[in-house]
Amino acid sequence: MKIANIELGERALLLAPMEDVTDPSFRYMCKRFGADMVYTEFISSDGLIRDAAKSLKKLEIDDAERPVGIQIYGHLTDPMVEAARMKKIAGRGAGSGMMRDVPLMVEMTRRIVAAVKKPVTVKTRLGWDEESKNIEEIALRLQDVGIAALTIHGRTRAQMYRGEADWTLIGVFDMGKSVKIADLAKRMIE
Repeated sequence: MKIANIELGERALLLAPMEDVTDPSFRYMCKRFGADMVYTEFISSDGLIRDAAKSLKKLEIDDAERPVGIQIYGHLTDPMVEAARMKKIAGRGAGSGMMRDVPLMVEMTRRIVAAVKKPVTVKTRLGWDEESKNIEEIALRLQDVGIAALTIHGRTRAQMYRGEADWTLIGVFDMGKSVKIADLAKRMIE
């Protein structure tokens, strides 16, 4: 598996980005026990461009953790682009709230991809709620603007972390071809 030019191995194990969980100590332990790639907690784009101590603390990365994905969020395009440029490595409509404004999500992502030389990845959910599961449209549109990888949480924003995950909508998008995750899992087991 590769994300842009980052080789992660044939069956890469990635640590999902989780708020209040994936701090430096947890990431280090996960790397030590086999994670091929880890992610930071949510980091506010506004906090980064204003040098907020809490946001900057989340950027403390030990070399032993690399490669590390840095998860930034925001609801305004310019601060998101500026925060993405800074790194050398749903309440306000940010995070999963962006799923209610897909054109804004796509335009913001397009501008970030154009602004940085590092691979840009996106983490999102299946949709806002049961009636608006729009992940397939979002995935294809984000692929078209040049993201290097997509992480999909198998629940809607309304579900939060409750209820059953819906694996039927999660696909692996590779060069314009969609493979359902169930088919991919079956191939990996065989």
